[in-house]
Amino acid sequence: MVREAGKSTAARGGRGEAIATPAALLAAPGYVARRLYQSYVALWTRMVDPVLTGPQFAVLTAVDNHPGVDQGSLASSVALDRSTMADIVRRLEDNGLIVRHTALHDGRRKLLHLTEEGARRLDEVNRRARALDEQLLEGYSPAERDRVLREMTALAARWEGLMGDE
Repeated sequence: MVREAGKSTAARGGRGEAIATPAALLAAPGYVARRLYQSYVALWTRMVDPVLTGPQFAVLTAVDNHPGVDQGSLASSVALDRSTMADIVRRLEDNGLIVRHTALHDGRRKLLHLTEEGARRLDEVNRRARALDEQLLEGYSPAERDRVLREMTALAARWEGLMGDE
């Protein structure tokens, strides 16, 4: 394992003494999830792309996998609400990475496609994202990586399920 569970880097107090993270926080899944997320976003910005966000990357990846899908259907597949999805799609379109076409038989549906620049940018960013993934899971065997990702995915699904149909 990379790091023992419950171990945390201590901060320094006003007099220079080590201040450990309280055990109650380390036992709180939400606190640990927030720490993971904060670290991930900082690493993403430093190592993958300082401009393209993780959610934007997720949308580009999903559009690449499902060209011509409508943005409403795609939103749930990348765990975004419809309004956030609309904002992200607008930004990606403004940056020339995707195009939206109105569906022939339903003017409300916007069908998404990558542009050539979008495909090029996705390929470039994807290489760096996979390198970050390798660093994040360094020290884990392939079986341990699969297990960790399965558990994280199950936990995400469980927490999303607790929100109900909002």
